[in-house]
Amino acid sequence: MKEADFSTDNRWLLPEGIDELLPDQARALERLRRRVLDRYQSWGYDLVVPPVIEYLDSLLTGAESDLELQTFKLTDQLSGRLMGVRADMTPQAARIDAHKLRYDHPVRLCYVGTVLHTRPERPGQSRNPVQVGAELYGHGGVEADVEIIELMLETLRLADAGDVHLDLGNVAIFRALAREAGLDVETEQRLFEALQRKAVGEIGELLESLADRQAREHIAALVELNGGLETLDHAGERLRGAGPAVQHALQRLWALAATLDRRQPDATLHFDLAELAGYQFHTGVVFAAFVPGSGREVARGGRYDHIGQAFGRARPATGFSADLKALLALGSEPGVAPPPGVLAPWADEPDLQRRIRELRERGERVVIALPGHDDSPETLGCDRRLERRGNDWELVPVEG
Repeated sequence: MKEADFSTDNRWLLPEGIDELLPDQARALERLRRRVLDRYQSWGYDLVVPPVIEYLDSLLTGAESDLELQTFKLTDQLSGRLMGVRADMTPQAARIDAHKLRYDHPVRLCYVGTVLHTRPERPGQSRNPVQVGAELYGHGGVEADVEIIELMLETLRLADAGDVHLDLGNVAIFRALAREAGLDVETEQRLFEALQRKAVGEIGELLESLADRQAREHIAALVELNGGLETLDHAGERLRGAGPAVQHALQRLWALAATLDRRQPDATLHFDLAELAGYQFHTGVVFAAFVPGSGREVARGGRYDHIGQAFGRARPATGFSADLKALLALGSEPGVAPPPGVLAPWADEPDLQRRIRELRERGERVVIALPGHDDSPETLGCDRRLERRGNDWELVPVEG
């Protein structure tokens, strides 16, 4: 936008990628938020409310480089230390588990709140999403991964998101293969980027310098290992001879796939061993949910063990997150009208005030007709009005 466009006549403009919700959408979002949080509570997840801003070294602990680029930074005028506006609530939840709660048993936390990004993750995407998510700390087994994925699918059902396609991978496979091949940090990073793009030619060039033919073949095979459940059979064949860390990661995917196939028959499972989203952050299974008509994932997550080490306690961890506003847009009810209300006159009468309080305590929406305005009940969303009948104030229907 040109500088001249920012005039006194355009003060209503919002920054690019920053959006707001008007009453109908805000009511729908709040209704969805309450349904989701109530369901999380029924699964044993406790709500936490981290601060919108905190010291940068805490906010970005264990985070990938992309998150640092997405974080707005500023200087605290009280301490002089660098602070950040949260771009992701996951590290904050990990800090709370590791440093504030310090329980030995598995801990289930959930959260919802606005995060802020320096730039959209994709063209047309909001820079101020309402992030909702859940994290499970203290259990390293595949059972925790299953629970988190099922809770993510439950979230999408509550949002009426439609048929779900679930993409699954395991970054531990590439990480172990890179270690076995003795890759230096730069080559590993370049291979990671090439695998994400499935750039076969570039992958081949990067692997040419490896003397170990089997190591070359194992890493090159990842780009072809994607598809349905049969992908895991192919992976077992193509990665035969790889070390125990690779075999363990494959077995974990098998266990996860078998359980989800039994318990979530409506979800379409897809496997991609070159899917390394969040490679700098995640340590094991990664997953993303897609629905028809949406060109990007609507929820994502994975395992990120030991992030709490920087806060004094290394704990197994797995979780997921989604943008509540994006989920709302997928559903069948993009907006929610307010419930019909009661129009009450403005009057400083104790019995009228008492009647209004009674109605509001019963959950009724009571709108006061302010003096000097001749708004109709319909304009104010009211289908009844309070009228004095003898000594009482009674509800009477608004005549059409």
